[in-house]
Amino acid sequence: MYIGALTFDILLGDVRSLKEKRSVIRPIIAELQRRFPGIAVAETGHLDLHRRAEIGVAVVSATAANCGEVLSACERVVAFHPEIELLSTRQRLFNDHEE
Repeated sequence: MYIGALTFDILLGDVRSLKEKRSVIRPIIAELQRRFPGIAVAETGHLDLHRRAEIGVAVVSATAANCGEVLSACERVVAFHPEIELLSTRQRLFNDHEE
């Protein structure tokens, strides 16, 4: 069993309130959930900042290759959104043999 984790650090455009921030982030999260029903996705950081967001994605799979493919596809989906600037991503892979 492999667990893949992906973290996005995002800079938002002209956002002046947390309500506006949520109106940008929620559709991205919903799109990821719709396209990849087997993943878990949530806003995980920078919760009190207007123009920054962190989104976390997790996937569980039988193979490391499948985890990598799903996380890379998620990264492409998020990077395609013109209303945000993707500052960085971090992919991690864990397996059940690691302590």
